[in-house]
Amino acid sequence: MASIGDPVAVGIVTKLARPGGNITGQTFFNPELRAKRIELLKEVMPRLSRVAVILNADNPATGPEFQAMETTAQSLNVKLLPFRLQTSSELVSAFESMEQASVEAVETGDDPLSFGNVGAIVALAARGRLLTIGPEDVARAGGTMGYGVDFVATFRHATSFVDRILKGANPADLPIERASKFQFILNLKAAKALGLDVPTATLLRADEVIE
Repeated sequence: MASIGDPVAVGIVTKLARPGGNITGQTFFNPELRAKRIELLKEVMPRLSRVAVILNADNPATGPEFQAMETTAQSLNVKLLPFRLQTSSELVSAFESMEQASVEAVETGDDPLSFGNVGAIVALAARGRLLTIGPEDVARAGGTMGYGVDFVATFRHATSFVDRILKGANPADLPIERASKFQFILNLKAAKALGLDVPTATLLRADEVIE
């Protein structure tokens, strides 16, 4: 596996330290990554109190992901509202419900359901004047922030697993490694459109600022 969100949650392996079977590789451990996004939302909007979270109803990994997000949200006095979708056709009604629930921001997740509909999600969020965060593509598509794994570095590192396996290593004995390099992209233009005054510390921490 060059990269996967949570191989334990989806049942591919039993544990990261000793995956067993014939599979090893890397994980970006989505529960922690998505929880970090809640922290970033609160950082740029200190008054934040209600955040919508897009979840794929058919993806078993979203269970532990949402639990990790809730733990972080509770510590920040933020309420999370999950929107479990099965198809992209549900996005419009989901965002209408978000507006009715008076949410201030939306976290998109890293599921193919979100990846394949980034443009539509960003447009719907902009219509409702919602702060947005998700993978890097969210910021590049006009959303507020993107925080995720540096996939270029991750795929390059995947070659080390190939090298070891071709030299005789047993995949079952190679611990699954967590991604160590992440990217934070801030779309300053989108933030200003929402009337946000982004803290200097947040600007300095961004790997890329879109102006």
